[in-house]
Amino acid sequence: MITGQPGTGKTVLASQIAFHHAAQGTPVVLATTTSESQAKLLEDLSGFSFFSRKKLGEELFFLSIYAWLKKGPREAREILIHTIRERKARLLVVDGLRSVRDLWQDEAKLREFFYELSVGLATVDCTALFITEYPLSKLIDFPESTTVDGVISLTFDEGPGGRVRRAEVVKLRGMKHLHGRHLMKMDGTGVRILPRTEAVTQPDLDFIPPEGRAGFGLPELDRLFDGGLPQCSAALIAGSTGVGKTLLGLHFAAAGGRQGEKALVFSFSEPSASLTARARRVSLELQPLISSGMVHLRYEPCFEMEADEIAELLLSELERIGARRLVLEDVETLERALDRPARARSFFGALLIRLRTMGITSLFTRKISKVIGPELDFSDSPLANIAENLLFLRHVELRGRLYRVMSILNLRNSRYDPTLREFEIRDEGLRVLDPLHSAEGLLTGMARPVGASREPVLP
Repeated sequence: MITGQPGTGKTVLASQIAFHHAAQGTPVVLATTTSESQAKLLEDLSGFSFFSRKKLGEELFFLSIYAWLKKGPREAREILIHTIRERKARLLVVDGLRSVRDLWQDEAKLREFFYELSVGLATVDCTALFITEYPLSKLIDFPESTTVDGVISLTFDEGPGGRVRRAEVVKLRGMKHLHGRHLMKMDGTGVRILPRTEAVTQPDLDFIPPEGRAGFGLPELDRLFDGGLPQCSAALIAGSTGVGKTLLGLHFAAAGGRQGEKALVFSFSEPSASLTARARRVSLELQPLISSGMVHLRYEPCFEMEADEIAELLLSELERIGARRLVLEDVETLERALDRPARARSFFGALLIRLRTMGITSLFTRKISKVIGPELDFSDSPLANIAENLLFLRHVELRGRLYRVMSILNLRNSRYDPTLREFEIRDEGLRVLDPLHSAEGLLTGMARPVGASREPVLP
């Protein structure tokens, strides 16, 4: 049984299932319960790509049972079973179950109809799919909810761009199914259901981290990482706006491409041409790597896409190109795309499992809210606690000038250099400088000279 408010997509979903089976040669009977013209229903469905007029009357047979419903439960059951036998149907779709209840207004008749119909369907080896308009909270009080073997609930959520459809298998007797509510999209192809990422991700209990490193192609930085990021791990680069997160990501992608590892740079906010031009300004030429297919840039604003939809797009693109490195810009956009903030840890945990089982070393960039300040707080970033590696970049104000500093805060199960480093971005490229020893409070962004020294702290 499919239930939900008007407009949730019940009829489209059931019709798509019916046309799918008909396309495979399985005879289907679609019964309507109202006196409205079937031509109107066909007109509404004709705009979807699954609709096939040549299947009508043969594999897919439409039947109005309104006249038999007016006579009673036995007559309605008999016409349905007779038609199923005659058409040798293996699927029955009954659209408009609420109309039956409104017509009879008799619980005893409804129980009789469902019981006798279920017995009749068993004798002809036919599966039935009923559509009704009751909210789930009301449907569970009706006898039909206990009679059927499965219940699918379609609902709406209020999203930033309007209503968002959800689908949930509430009940499926004796069969394994995905629990929880899942995103449901509707377009010209029909209904598409995108399961929650964590619901379709299996724990990688047997995963063994491979040997080897994925470097940035920047000798000074790679030495800090003892050669680069551990392969198949995930790293978060957190920092203020304009500090150099994107450029580090582009260097990571380019280094992979030069070593024969295809890389995908996935950006929510910056077009591909802009990224290429930005890299060129610091002597990083991406175009040859793009032309050879070793580096792929994907720009997806994703204004009204949810996190699970973005994840599916991302994973599909990685698989399509055979990538071994991922740079995902502005991961906070993906965080905001979650339908519930409480899902953040499980969602990103599942996404990282999917990435490492695909053999991908991933790098995420994230803006921090404050450019300069005494607080160093990553509590609002689920990836900071899940990713194996954390690199922090920050602007530092000292004697009226801003400097850039970096520090590796974590490199799980691996050696690394924890010293604070200044780095600079010039036309010749990005360069990591020597360790900083003559100032304190650098990570707060407000450096103070150590002791009474009046010598310049930074060159």
